[in-house]
Parts: sequence; structure tokens; C-alpha cells
Amino acid sequence: MKPWNVLAVVLSTVLVVLASGARVIRHHDPQEQEAPAGFTTPTLSEDPGSQSVSNGIVQPPDDTFAMDQAAFEEADGVDTGLGPVFNARSCADCHQNPVTGGVSQVAEFRAGHYDRRGNFVNPNIPINDNQNVIPNRSLVNDRAVCPEAQERAPKSEAVRALRMSLNTLGDGFVEAIDDGTLQAIAQQQPALSGGKIGGEFIQVPVLEAPGQTRIGRFGWKDQHASLLSFSSDAYLNEQGITNRLNMTDTTTVCKTSSDPEDGPDEVGMADIDHFAQFIRGTQVPPVDATLMASSDAQAGQQIFTQVGCAICHVTAITTAPAGTVINGGTFTVPDALGSRIIHPYSDFLLHNIGTGDGIVQNGPPDTGYKVRTTPLWGLRTHDRLMHDGLSATREQAIQRHKGEALDSANNFKGLSPTQRSQLLTFLNAL
Repeated sequence: MKPWNVLAVVLSTVLVVLASGARVIRHHDPQEQEAPAGFTTPTLSEDPGSQSVSNGIVQPPDDTFAMDQAAFEEADGVDTGLGPVFNARSCADCHQNPVTGGVSQVAEFRAGHYDRRGNFVNPNIPINDNQNVIPNRSLVNDRAVCPEAQERAPKSEAVRALRMSLNTLGDGFVEAIDDGTLQAIAQQQPALSGGKIGGEFIQVPVLEAPGQTRIGRFGWKDQHASLLSFSSDAYLNEQGITNRLNMTDTTTVCKTSSDPEDGPDEVGMADIDHFAQFIRGTQVPPVDATLMASSDAQAGQQIFTQVGCAICHVTAITTAPAGTVINGGTFTVPDALGSRIIHPYSDFLLHNIGTGDGIVQNGPPDTGYKVRTTPLWGLRTHDRLMHDGLSATREQAIQRHKGEALDSANNFKGLSPTQRSQLLTFLNAL
């Protein structure tokens, strides 16, 4: 038997354990169901969200899924607190393809440098003809509400990187994964790879629960663990909108509004609450059912496991049961998200695969050259691949994998032309 066939047998057994929250399923648990899948949040010019369908999540009092999506799509201006520095005017500007909440072609720019001891240092960005400074921040915003506030990375910041916008569809289910499940995946990986692969999980602050931490799973550096934390951070850093969890703008140059700029609306929810609720209500990205049913895609799915891709791009994970309290006690997994089987093709862990940008966020120094495993669900909607968007084809993306993923990349090189084509057909069905 060929080595990768042996690996496939081992993986098929282990993945059952991993997908079930690190416990062996001897009999099917009737409470565990497949998560609903679909691109069901179309972007509309009029009456936003009116044609959208959620995953069945129960809404807060007086709220609706359409209201949540409308908030996610709403474009802010200077009169509503935009900036002074920002990258986009709405969440949907960066998360929209093929529907609201998906990926986009938008990339953010980050920079920094290493000190003499080899520690990553966030830059201090001078603005306004060096009269003001935006301190201790690796994000360099591309846009500003006035020329005086425009950021430009100083020459001293030798570490420079692009970060592609992320898919948020189905992330409510990701938030509902128990920490123990992610730990179990990480613990199994060395045995599956001869000690060459070992995902790192990091404990990060839960902004809405001061003093509490949880395993990070959102962002390219796993810098956030909850969707409310993620939404709050993005609102400040991508749009320049202050909110109750991030109360202060990065600069006051050209600022005309008072902080915090995001407050409760008529139903008692701030924008960041609507953002988190919208993401929690989205369905997971669906596969192309017709293509996935083809013999080539089915063969490609087996090859995907055989060459070792599924060690990190985990094919199935089960969320925590409904009623589980997470996020430092601030959120209880609802029925719509609990005990759901998802197929993200990710372990949501940090790995060094030779493409890391050197930037550290919410993690220890060793995470500088690590990135979160890209979830492959919805892959067919991506035209720029890897965390930096610098791979234009599936083949290029696979061949860029080094470090922990070097064996898998080499196994891909060893495939026959037919096997390669079958593997790519499978990826194009995701």
C-alpha cells in the first residue's frame, strides 16, 4: 500500500474523532445535524435583506435578520463618524462575494519592523506633516477623510504585508466550536504527520468579557475569539467607527464626531450587535452540488486526504451543544448553532507554511510567521488566494506551501496529471 493510502486510512478514523469534538461516535447522535448551507444573503439596492434567509437563529426582541444585514451593508460617512482613517465605508465593502458576508478582492495593508532582539514592533505612523502620530498599530489605513490624516508606512518599517478580506458566512458556527475541539485537533496533528505538523492555538481576550480569554479563531492571526469582538475591532480599524468595546479613535486629526460613535438604535442594539447577529445568522457556504457529485470531484476528495491536506484543512467539525456558555459567559450557543456538523476545511489553528508575514497580533512572538489555516468552504468564489492574495491559481497556492505543509506540497507534485486534475476539480467544487 502506498504511504498516502495508509495515511488516508488513519485520517479517516481520526477525523471522526476530531469532527465530533474529540470523542468517538459509536452511534449517530440524533441531535447532531448538518448545518444549513446556501448563499442566501443577496445584496440588494432597495430593501436590503428582504430576500435573505437565515440559518434559523432566533433574533433578539424587535430585531430581524433583514435589519442585521441592512446594518452590515450600510455605508457610513463623515457625518456618522467615518474615519478619520479607514479602509471601507461598510462591512459589505470587504465581505460581499457572491452575497453579503462573503469574501472580496479587498486587501488591507500592514507594516512593522523587528528590533535587535528579533521581536516584532508595531510602527508609529507620522501623519499631518509629522505633526501627529498614530502609535503602536500595524494596520496602515488606505483612506482618510482629509489629506492631513492620510497614513503612509515609514521607510523604517521593513515588514510589509497584504491581508485579503475574509469570508464571514457560517462564522456563527465557527464561534460555536468548543475550545476543547480545537485543542484536540492540534494534539492529533503531530501523530498524523510524523511530528511535522502541529497547529498552535492562542488564548485571546474576549472584549465583551473583560479579563476573560478564549481560543482565537477569527482573523488571519486568530486574533479574535468572538464575533462581537471581531465586529468591534473591524468597525474601529476598518471604518474608524468607535464603539463601546473600542472607545477611542486612532487619531483626532480631522475628527468632528464625539466618541463612541456607535450607539443603541430603536431596538436597543448598536451596529456591532447587528453585525455579530447577522454573521451568526448566516448559513455556511455551500458546495457546487453538481460538480461535487462528479466522479472526478469524488476522486479528488480522496486524493485531498491522501496527500495530507486534510490534516490542517479538516473536513468536518461539530459545534458545541445548544446551551453551552461561551465568550467568557456572554453568549449561549443557540439551537440554530448547536451540535451542527460543518465542513470548513480548516482547523482554525496557526501554522508556519512558509508564507507568514512576520506580524504578531494577540499571540506570542512565534506566531509572527504563522497564519490561520484558510477555510476552503466557498473556495470557488475566490479569485486571489492565500492570506496575501498573491496566488492566482489553485496550483500556485498549493505549491507555495512550505514549512509544516512541505510534505503535502511535495505529494501534490508527485501526482499524475489525471490525479492533479481530479484534485483541482474537487477544490473547484468547494
